[in-house]
Amino acid sequence: MHQDPDPSPSGCAPDPSSLSPSGFAEVFQQAIKRRGLSLERVRSRLAEQGIPISLTTLSYWQRGRSEPERADSLRAVDALETILDLPPGTLRALIGPYRPRGRVAPPAHDLSSSHRVFGENSLAEQILGPDFARLNEAITTLSIRETVTIDEHRRLCSIAIQQVLRAARDGADRLTAVHTVDSGARAVSTTVRCGIPGPVRFLPEVSTVVLDIQFGRKLAKNETVVIDYTLSVDPGDGTDDHYERRTRVRLRDYLLHVYFHPAALPMVSHRYYREHSGAEMSYNHRVALDASHTVHSAPGRCPAGIHGISWEWPEQESGGPGRDW
Repeated sequence: MHQDPDPSPSGCAPDPSSLSPSGFAEVFQQAIKRRGLSLERVRSRLAEQGIPISLTTLSYWQRGRSEPERADSLRAVDALETILDLPPGTLRALIGPYRPRGRVAPPAHDLSSSHRVFGENSLAEQILGPDFARLNEAITTLSIRETVTIDEHRRLCSIAIQQVLRAARDGADRLTAVHTVDSGARAVSTTVRCGIPGPVRFLPEVSTVVLDIQFGRKLAKNETVVIDYTLSVDPGDGTDDHYERRTRVRLRDYLLHVYFHPAALPMVSHRYYREHSGAEMSYNHRVALDASHTVHSAPGRCPAGIHGISWEWPEQESGGPGRDW
């Protein structure tokens, strides 16, 4: 257990409702005051964890002149929640919308963006072939909420996904989704609640399903649509020990929610982020099971890259990740 050498004046973590201010800067400022820490001490505590943040940056955050945006700054925010005795996600949830600066990011369907996140010759590219370069080029994903269910045998048995999409041009009419469930799945069935089911391909040799969901009509540019579907998995004999989402674009909202069967609870779980498939984790933050045997990750902002939750089983058996694109 981490022991904080700087005890809180109250002797316990503050009740978030007692913080009352509505903005990141105000909550950050009050939390520092409650802990009785100087900005120099906060900077030092971050440096001890290998997170170099300047005093000027901390001062700007406290005064509302700027907010954390880059991956290393968001990693600092996660650490600050621990240093300041705040419940996980308190500061993250208060960070405002991303404000782009400098060069405009390449389009979501740009092949270099895909390679940067997925890696060269990824499984998705091998499966889709030439279509990978044009994957969902007519739409932009705004938000994703997905619920993963792990059964009593420690295997992924279902994924429920809801996405909000926006047409990047006139004529957008479908979403193509690629899901890999690395537990030697024998079969995958789909149920579409919002949208019209299109062609579905299941590739058992790589435990991957490719499906099209049609919108039912052609959208005008900037028009939005909600897609809601569930994958039911007939798992194999393996076990699963993490699940991750790869996204080529920054999302406005992302929620990953994992349900564990009461008879198969993990010892520990962590939420993590990597900028691309070959990168080290920018953060690896422990998350606790709640009363409903679930864990979740809800980053205040969701940059392009790989977001996931991992867990360790008692007497750990090796397993593979679920992956979605």
